[in-house]
Amino acid sequence: MELDLAHGLLLNEDVCSQLSEPQRAEFVFEWLTFLQKLLVAAAKADLKEKQKKLVEQLTALLNSSPGPPTRRLIAKNLALLYSVGDTFSVYQTVDKCNEIIRSKDDSPSYLPTKLAAVACLGALYEQLGRMLGNTFTETVGNLLKAMKNAESQGRYEIMMSLKKILRGQGVSAVSCHRDIYKAARVCLTDRSMAVRCAAAKCLLELQKEAIFMWSTELENAATLCFKAFEGSNYDVRVAVSELLGTVLATAVMPKQVVAPRQSFKRSSLEEVMDLLASGFLRGGSGFLRASGEMLMGSSSVSRDLKVGITQACVVFVCSLGGQWLERNFSAFLVHILELVSHPKACQTQADAICCRRCISFILRATVGGLLGEKAQTAAAKEICLAVGKQNKAVDAAMTDSNIEMRVGTTDVTASQHVLVCALQELGSIILGLGTAASPLLQDTSIGVLDTVVSVLLHPSVSARLAAAWCLRCIAVALPSQVSVLLDRCSERLSALKSSLEAVAGYGAAVAALLEAAQHSSLGIPHGKGKVVVALAEDLLRSAAQNSRLSVQRTQTGWLLLNALMTLGPTVVHHHLPRVLLLWKCSFPQSTKDLETERSRGDPFTWQVTLEGRAGALCAMKNFVLHCGDLLTEEVNQRLLPPLSSAITLLTQLPLLTKSYGNTLKNIIVLFKQRLYEILALLPKKTYEGRTDTILKQLAMDLTGLEQSTSHAAFLLPPLCHPDDMLLLGSTLQETDHRFIEEQLLQGGLAGGSLEYDPFAICQRLSSVDMVPVPLCPAASAIVAAVNLFGVMFPRLSQIQRTQVLELFCDAIKQVKASRQELVQIHVISAFCTALKCLVNCRTGLGADEVQKPALSLLMGALESASPLLRCVAAEALSRLVQVVNDNAFTLGVAQISFDRLKTARDVVSRTGHSLALGTLYRYMGGTISSQHLGACVGVLYTLSQDNTSPEVQMWALHSLSLLIDTGGQLYHIHMEQTFALVLLLLLTVPPTHVEVHQSLGRCLNALITALGPELQGGSSSISALRKSCLVGCAVMQDNPDCLVQAQAISCLQQLHMFAPRHVNLTNLVPSLCVNLCSSYLSLRRAVMACLRQLTQREAKEVSEHAVALFKDLPSRDMATLDAAIKESGLEGALFSLLDRESDQQLCQDIKETLNHMLTSMAVNNLSHWIKLCKDVLSASADFAAAAPIETTQEEEDGDRVDDASVFTSKPATSCPFTNPCWSTRVFAAQCVCCIISQCEKEDEAHVSMALAQEKRLHDPSSDFLVLHLADLIRMAFMAATDHSDQLRLSGLQTLLVIIRKFAAVPEPEFPGHVILEQFQANVGAALRPAFTPDTPPDVTAKACEVCSAWIASGVVSDLSDLRRVHQLLVSSLANVQSGKDVQNQLYNESAFTMEALAVLKAWSEVYAVAVNSQTLMESPKKQQQKVSSGSEEHSNQSVDGLFSLVQADIATLSKLWLAALQDYALLTLPSEYNLQLPTEGGAFYTAETVEHARPHYYSSWTSILYATSLWLNSTGFIVIDEGPANLSRPVTPTSMGQSSSLATVKSPEDINSDRFHLILGISVEFLCSPRSDAPMDSITTCLLALQSLLDVPWPRSKIGNDQVLSVELLNVLHRLIVTRESPAIQLAVLELVKRIICAAQEHVKEKRRSAEVDDGAAEKETLPEFGEGKDTGGLIPGKSLVFAALELCLCILVRQLPQLNPKLAGSPMTCGSKPQILNDSDCKLIATALGILSELPSVCSPEGSVSILPTVLFLITGVVREMAVKCFTVQSSMPLSAALQALKTVVVSPMARAEKSRSAWTSLLRCAVVTLLEEHKTDSFQSEVDEVGLLTAITIFVLSASPEVIAVDCIQNPCVEMFKKSLESKDPVVLVRCYQMLQSIFQSPSRLVSVPYIQALGPVIVNNLQSVEKKKPECMLEFQAVQEGVKALECLVSTVDVEYRSELVAILLPLLISFLLDENALVSSQSPARSLHEFALQNLMRIGPQHSAVFKNLMATSPAMKVRLEAAVKGNQESIKAKNAARQLKPPGKHSPSIQLKTNFL
Repeated sequence: MELDLAHGLLLNEDVCSQLSEPQRAEFVFEWLTFLQKLLVAAAKADLKEKQKKLVEQLTALLNSSPGPPTRRLIAKNLALLYSVGDTFSVYQTVDKCNEIIRSKDDSPSYLPTKLAAVACLGALYEQLGRMLGNTFTETVGNLLKAMKNAESQGRYEIMMSLKKILRGQGVSAVSCHRDIYKAARVCLTDRSMAVRCAAAKCLLELQKEAIFMWSTELENAATLCFKAFEGSNYDVRVAVSELLGTVLATAVMPKQVVAPRQSFKRSSLEEVMDLLASGFLRGGSGFLRASGEMLMGSSSVSRDLKVGITQACVVFVCSLGGQWLERNFSAFLVHILELVSHPKACQTQADAICCRRCISFILRATVGGLLGEKAQTAAAKEICLAVGKQNKAVDAAMTDSNIEMRVGTTDVTASQHVLVCALQELGSIILGLGTAASPLLQDTSIGVLDTVVSVLLHPSVSARLAAAWCLRCIAVALPSQVSVLLDRCSERLSALKSSLEAVAGYGAAVAALLEAAQHSSLGIPHGKGKVVVALAEDLLRSAAQNSRLSVQRTQTGWLLLNALMTLGPTVVHHHLPRVLLLWKCSFPQSTKDLETERSRGDPFTWQVTLEGRAGALCAMKNFVLHCGDLLTEEVNQRLLPPLSSAITLLTQLPLLTKSYGNTLKNIIVLFKQRLYEILALLPKKTYEGRTDTILKQLAMDLTGLEQSTSHAAFLLPPLCHPDDMLLLGSTLQETDHRFIEEQLLQGGLAGGSLEYDPFAICQRLSSVDMVPVPLCPAASAIVAAVNLFGVMFPRLSQIQRTQVLELFCDAIKQVKASRQELVQIHVISAFCTALKCLVNCRTGLGADEVQKPALSLLMGALESASPLLRCVAAEALSRLVQVVNDNAFTLGVAQISFDRLKTARDVVSRTGHSLALGTLYRYMGGTISSQHLGACVGVLYTLSQDNTSPEVQMWALHSLSLLIDTGGQLYHIHMEQTFALVLLLLLTVPPTHVEVHQSLGRCLNALITALGPELQGGSSSISALRKSCLVGCAVMQDNPDCLVQAQAISCLQQLHMFAPRHVNLTNLVPSLCVNLCSSYLSLRRAVMACLRQLTQREAKEVSEHAVALFKDLPSRDMATLDAAIKESGLEGALFSLLDRESDQQLCQDIKETLNHMLTSMAVNNLSHWIKLCKDVLSASADFAAAAPIETTQEEEDGDRVDDASVFTSKPATSCPFTNPCWSTRVFAAQCVCCIISQCEKEDEAHVSMALAQEKRLHDPSSDFLVLHLADLIRMAFMAATDHSDQLRLSGLQTLLVIIRKFAAVPEPEFPGHVILEQFQANVGAALRPAFTPDTPPDVTAKACEVCSAWIASGVVSDLSDLRRVHQLLVSSLANVQSGKDVQNQLYNESAFTMEALAVLKAWSEVYAVAVNSQTLMESPKKQQQKVSSGSEEHSNQSVDGLFSLVQADIATLSKLWLAALQDYALLTLPSEYNLQLPTEGGAFYTAETVEHARPHYYSSWTSILYATSLWLNSTGFIVIDEGPANLSRPVTPTSMGQSSSLATVKSPEDINSDRFHLILGISVEFLCSPRSDAPMDSITTCLLALQSLLDVPWPRSKIGNDQVLSVELLNVLHRLIVTRESPAIQLAVLELVKRIICAAQEHVKEKRRSAEVDDGAAEKETLPEFGEGKDTGGLIPGKSLVFAALELCLCILVRQLPQLNPKLAGSPMTCGSKPQILNDSDCKLIATALGILSELPSVCSPEGSVSILPTVLFLITGVVREMAVKCFTVQSSMPLSAALQALKTVVVSPMARAEKSRSAWTSLLRCAVVTLLEEHKTDSFQSEVDEVGLLTAITIFVLSASPEVIAVDCIQNPCVEMFKKSLESKDPVVLVRCYQMLQSIFQSPSRLVSVPYIQALGPVIVNNLQSVEKKKPECMLEFQAVQEGVKALECLVSTVDVEYRSELVAILLPLLISFLLDENALVSSQSPARSLHEFALQNLMRIGPQHSAVFKNLMATSPAMKVRLEAAVKGNQESIKAKNAARQLKPPGKHSPSIQLKTNFL
């Protein structure tokens, strides 16, 4: 089918008639979709011509029984056609529609036509409005009349049509308002939920103009809505609550302007709230229509109604807006809290919990969703006042009543629920504000803390626990309050131990605060754990002293120990022995003791005993969960006796129940729960031998009839597969209202509450709950039993498994029908859990005996009436198939379902078994057979087309989607068939069956995923499938249900992933933007997930489409988010959305989307993005008060007035953001850092002002980051000075990034200055608040990092400015000196460690920069003593000032640095040395917090190490005992040799040795195995520190004396080179190796010198004194320094030049390969390595030098060979020069002439020469060999080696030949260098060397010079070659004996004369020839007088030469005269202008 043929203005009826019915429906839908887009853009003339035909076609389609999507499109197109075209026939169309509606044909086949007519009327009136005149009266009458006999689809469609008519007609439809209202009233309580939704939407539209709805009919409308809530679903509650909330809001604040004659009464807030309260408390039913509950005597309101009213209340407040709430919050709060305080609201515990959740939801959704931070603070104050008022009322009631009656007082009972809601909201507000809530707590007029703490003494347990939870929220938000509150509550708990309320309240508070401590990285002081353990022990010991308090003290004591466990192993480890003892004492030691207990006990004693044991078991559970590292074998053994005793007691519990009745029922259930929970966490051996006992009890609990719970549905949702949740409605899905919707879970409990289990206050929260919500004890015990059964089942034998499963089957059969489902849920939940555990354990189920009862159990559950149980049974069945893993078993299971589906006709069986077919292969990895798949598909096809049951359709389609997912490639044969089915159903299923559409969406998504990348194909079949995908998505997008729209978006997202070019972003992006603010969370999630994917590749296009959507809309028609898109783009809207969203997944998607957009667009639209971030960061309303800034600097510096604007920054009036929360602003600050990073990668001009200005001259529209530097600084300042600590950290990080990126950027307008200098005041002001005493350590630590970066950057040039910032570091240094033992410590000791090390690290970085700058400044001074410019003097003063500032504190700093390094050294010791660590800790850490302190040392030690090395370098290791005058305390227990104790005083040598080995040890330990997370900078810094250390003679002598240490260090460095590829690291390693070799050289020299001084012959021959190698010359690997250095150098050289590897020599890889191209770093590495190689012989003995010389020469000559290549770049000259220098160093080595090694060296050096000569002879790459390099190497041997090396014929002759060949070269460069080297050789003092070269090469030189006369030089290089040749000949003249000199001069002079030119030739010749002429003439005039006899003789014998010379001399004289004359004629004092005019203006 070609859908492309549908793309025309008219329907192609010919094609359409040839198609089958399903294809025709798809074709028509495609045409209608295209027509809707085409009508808007069509030409008027074309449209007018074809309108009549088009109307006929659309009307014909109207009569053809169209499906729901098609009829909606027909209606839209008809309305659009009349809107853009002529309206001449519109009345006829309206009449036709009315006729169809009035038709008496009620057959099902005619129904679609009627519905289409209804839809058309709605669309026409909506689009054309009043253009249709008064016809709407008749139309409305027809519709209302038709509705009386309409079925549900008709009622739905009529309601939707009436809504559209009302929207189109507006106020003119007032005559029909009452009639429509009456009809909608009936529909609002319709049995069809879809009709209720439609009626609610119709009434919502009606209330816009119908004033009576919110005036006279307000109460009736509210009552009507209350009735609509009864028995509703989620969609109805959302729609009706929106209606009710909007009507109530309009009643309070009318939006319409009411005519004066219309009388109406405006309602007050009190009246509206009373109306809501009446529904909330009494329900919506009248007296005569009482519900069943009322008839039975209960008057509780249904939860549906309460939840609906709750949502309506939220809508009411949201409609009125945040400003209204801010003004009226006090009154609103009173009314809201009155709801929960009313006696009727809380008649039972379940009712009370339900009401409290509703009130909490209202407060959270309004206060948390509408108010900014400032308004939330005000709301918190109001809530606090309300809490205080309630508490005072309770105090008064307790005072006035006697003790027995006080708890029963009405005021006390009512107040507890008010307090719970108020305190929970107060805690949530403070938690949301974070550290920005600190002003709220500091407000003494409110006294938040005092008020909350006072509630801890409330008589109600609920109120006390709520107060404790509120304190926990305060502690999480403000970590500084944890310790303060802990101390306060601990003290009160100790002081008020005799008060039951105090023990319970303060105990719960301490437990909550301990749990809060783990949420902050700053922690609490370690000593608090000791206090808590002491309190717990005291309470447990004193429990028996007062019977009234026994239970409470016992419970509180164990509660404290439970909370202690959450602090983790580092804290619990120190208290474990005491806790183990408490556990032991809590249980009887033997069975005999237990029997004695049972015989003597009474109910109260057992109550206390079981309470204590339950608490102990709970503490064990938390110990295992939080302190697993401490669960050693020994601890396990000590836990066994208490657990064994508890299991024994488990068997006695039925006897206790029998003896004492129900008095112990709750505590027995609690004991079981605790025991089951701990057993489920422990290994099998813990209860081995007691398995039968436990299993028996579990079976009784799961199947017995004495369960306390009446519902068990809470067990099932966690076991249900997430994909199957779609079948269960919205109650279990993620929605905005899930917090309250969970209470409506079918057959479920009201929800949990903290008073059910106070121990839950220590548990972690789920993402949904605001507070812990443990279930009631009975329910919690069942959950624990189910989990334990699941854990135990895999450990049972086959027989036990069979028995227990058969027992389950029998129990279900025997139990009565009323409780059968309950037992079934218990059993199926337990078995499903067991199957999951079997899968995790990879254990099989067992033989057939086990499989049969298992299968029977699950098959029975598949036919349960509960949909949730059916889903869990299907999931368990899939797990069963996975565990059995037998294809025959799987087929058997499937056959059972097939057979059942053939016979069953009930909905339950058909849904359960259809789902089973889909889930069967879920975990089998696609092992389904094609035949079986086909059978399943056939069955599900049939079921999915069962129009009689939408539920069966939904389940069958869902199952089909699962088959598509698991079928993989096998399913492809069913693709086309499935697509056809899905499209058919999408086009025919009524919109009222939303659940079917959702399953269809799931199917379509699965189909797209299954096709995957194949969707990109171009074949006709794939193209058809792709079109089907797009049509299906279009149908779902047009569906009115939001969840179906979400499915459509997910499908399009998948399609975009696989076939992006086929997804039209022009249509998709607007549909996404419209739904960004949907009231459905699922839709918003789908939108953001799709946007996130789109922006990864097409961010710019997405943004443009979004802006285009809202660009032309007037502002009044736009929502807030739409306006944000119009004003600041999609990114601005996303920032706004991020601020209001609370869903974590959605927020994460928004952030990722913004990051993608920023990465793609920010650089090209820089101003926009920076403004956007600035608007977000500056939108805080109270920013001006955020951080009071000292302005002393600005007052002093008058020229910096402009900077003061930053300190009083206010948000711009046009800012689109209002009070964003701190988390949004933190993200904005992170975006700023990201923008900086992106810009830096994009273009260097972004961080260079000069370059940016230059580029802007060429392109004025270009934008660069550096131009926005002021904005960047301002944003960083605003963030760094906020109340929120998280924002301060982000601001400081941003400032740090700015400093690092822009510190070196020069200011073009002021040379010598940098651009950041103008912002010194701003930076200082941003840093100053971070150093105040009340600043948290993490903020101070970050500020220290920024401070050091700022000082080290060199921006601050003025000494006074520098001193201000420096003073901040000085103050922090004083805090470090005050020590870790300060009083009133707020945080964990590791926080002090973090701060102290951050301070020391900052100082170390500043010191390193100061020292290095000083060194750099001093080195040029030594080289040149020139007058510096002003800017240089300024910078020198700055460097001097910085150095002097740091130097003032260096005595203190050095001690602290050494102490920190000693700490670090101790902490890096292996674990086996832990016992040797100081018991009291180190200088900056305590023994208890060692694990927390480690990361802080790891992050700071490298900088400290480097600074310490620099300091030791500067002192030269001279110990200066300055004493501890500058320190306020001992630095460290050992003080690095500075102890004042005389017994431990160390010598300076010992102190130096300690320091040296400390630094060396730390460095070697780190370099041996750098951690994977260690940055490269750390390695480089460590190497620099060692270099600095070895620059000093004393450390060099230490390492030189210790060869083992040197070798070890070299081995470490070798390993580092092998594992790290960074050139910087490798170069630093080689520099360090140079120093090590230098140390060895100095050591050898010193030994040799001392040996020479000593006359003892024996000592002279002591081998170690003369270097490595001894007499034998052997070097032992692993012990030899030279060998280690050779290895290292070889590694470096072979890495850069693999051809040097002997194993590769001659291999094809090297022989034919081209030379490797080296960069600067490679060349430096080679050069340094060669330098090290050349020095190695000097470290050896003569024999040792012989051993290494072959290797050294091989490598050096190898480098010469590889580098002496012409094709190399200029960089290659560096390694070649280094190689030649190294060669010379080796050749001139004393070892070459030493007696013991001379002969060996001679022969080896000869070999090296031969190697070089052979290289010259080789034919390969002959043209590329650099002869100059090889010549130079040969020359080095000739000149530097002893004559016996080179003066042998076999070497000397080839060398001469090589020079001769070079002299014949045509390359002038080669000639130049060859002549120069020959000059050196000719002048050699050794005649043996020079004579052969003179004899052989002299004639060649002469011949070369003689040929110059014929061919003059054409370039300067050729001239230079001739020049050097003449010099070489002159050198010969001076070298030969005197008697032969005249002969050579006689040869030289003619040559020089031959170079002269005659007058004519001189004028016309080129520059080189003229230069040669002048050169020759000058030499003749110089040489002639020196050898006058030869000269005269030559002139006499050669007249031609004489004439030539005379002419040249004469010409030269004339030239000189002409120059002198020109100089005299030139007027004095006048010079030609320096600027020549290019245009002649004359």
